[in-house]
Amino acid sequence: MFGRINLNKFENSIGGAAIIIAVFSVLTKILGLWRDRLLASSFGASETLDAYLAAFRLPDLVFNTLILGAFSSAFIPVFLAYWRKDKAEAWRIVNSTLNILFAVIFVLSILIIIFAPWLVRLIVPGLSYYAQSLTIKLTRIISLSILFFTLSNVISSVLNSFHKFLAYSLAPLMYNLGIIFGILFLVKTNLGVSGLAWGVVLGSFLHLIVQLPSLFKTGFVWRPLFSLSAGVKEIFLLMTPRFLGLAINQVNVLTTTAIASFVASGAIAIYNLAFNLASVPVGLIGVPLAISVFPVLSQSYAAKDEQVFASKLSKTTRQIFYFILPLTVIFFLFRKEIIEIILQTGLFTKKDSFLAAQTLGFFSLSLFAQSLIPLLARAFYAQHNTKTPVYAAVLSLIINILGCLVFGKTLGVSGLGLAFTLSSFVNFFLLYFLLKGHGLGFQKRDVYPILKFLLLSFLTGLLIIFLKFFLASMPNLMKTAIIILAAISFYYFLSLIYKIEEAKKLKDFLKFFQ
Repeated sequence: MFGRINLNKFENSIGGAAIIIAVFSVLTKILGLWRDRLLASSFGASETLDAYLAAFRLPDLVFNTLILGAFSSAFIPVFLAYWRKDKAEAWRIVNSTLNILFAVIFVLSILIIIFAPWLVRLIVPGLSYYAQSLTIKLTRIISLSILFFTLSNVISSVLNSFHKFLAYSLAPLMYNLGIIFGILFLVKTNLGVSGLAWGVVLGSFLHLIVQLPSLFKTGFVWRPLFSLSAGVKEIFLLMTPRFLGLAINQVNVLTTTAIASFVASGAIAIYNLAFNLASVPVGLIGVPLAISVFPVLSQSYAAKDEQVFASKLSKTTRQIFYFILPLTVIFFLFRKEIIEIILQTGLFTKKDSFLAAQTLGFFSLSLFAQSLIPLLARAFYAQHNTKTPVYAAVLSLIINILGCLVFGKTLGVSGLGLAFTLSSFVNFFLLYFLLKGHGLGFQKRDVYPILKFLLLSFLTGLLIIFLKFFLASMPNLMKTAIIILAAISFYYFLSLIYKIEEAKKLKDFLKFFQ
């Protein structure tokens, strides 16, 4: 597979990095779908699954706010700037930030374990006493996982700075394997339902271990440093606005979870399972491209090369639109079939599937916004501007909360999906117009290709509707597989006819496997 390709050179290119991330994202998402299918079939849309998914809220609040996203967006530009000037100081910055963050997260993990009973009752007030007690127990176990994730995320940021995306992309795969091991084996031991949480801890440990060899190859040596040097202070200062933005996102999640706990038993499970499915195209398209281009944007900004910055941002934007628009059509038109094939098994009933399909339908409408938000936000982070995305996040939070209160009451759990979609639209358009105000938004030459993508996606949708009617008598799985394959081929064929540049990326992808 790699006979004609220099893997290091391929990994260091934006397209190559995106392909590596995307390939392993596909594998990770497949495992993630299997994980969710196992959870749905084993527990259904029940209080037990509600409790398990709610148990992530407190650990996620701490980790996602302080570390995930906040750290990498601040660390990479600073680290690269110091690496250009003083490599020894750059490594000292890595050691100090790693040690300081681990110490902070350790203390916060202890606090979660101690105060879980009070905090959980605030997060899921609508759950029964049994479900709240189980949530408390699982929360305490899962809080251990963020210690491993903290170390792992610092390592990921270092590897991303060096354009080393292979181990970074493999880590989430190992995380899902740990969770699946918990579902299949640990739950059946004396641990019982607690085995689900211990599977999360195992997965986070594997997430860390798999990246260590690549880290050591970069020349990193661990030192017990806790120095608040100028570089470390700059990272933490840049993290602060991003921290606020992520805190807003977590408040968003907590609010949705709290409202869902009052909607109905199993609402938390249905919402999360549908959201995970809608996140598949975002994780395969939007996130890999945003991550792979971020170091380049940071480097071009540090070099004061606005032309390269704008060009890379424009090109990546078009790529995301090209891939995500047809997937939006596919997910919306196949929302019922997707839920039935992946989740409707075991204890997950037809009624659960109907509600999940409705929710997935609303989520799918904002796939383009969800996929572009990570890129637009990183365009600001690369400029050391972590404040602007916060403003967009605040308004989108308000929209989501109001939407959850209104639509959750009238439409049930699917209304929560509609509220999320509306808030995603607000977040995207605010980031776009604010970025455009800096002269770095989408360029005029991007409009025509994006309109082409919309036209081709519309035609693909018409083909799907026709084939669904024509093949209505076929078994669900076979029909869905045939039509999706035909739709993707049709979209690609039209792309070649219209001589769309992004279609060439598919050829490069296929050549990678020759």
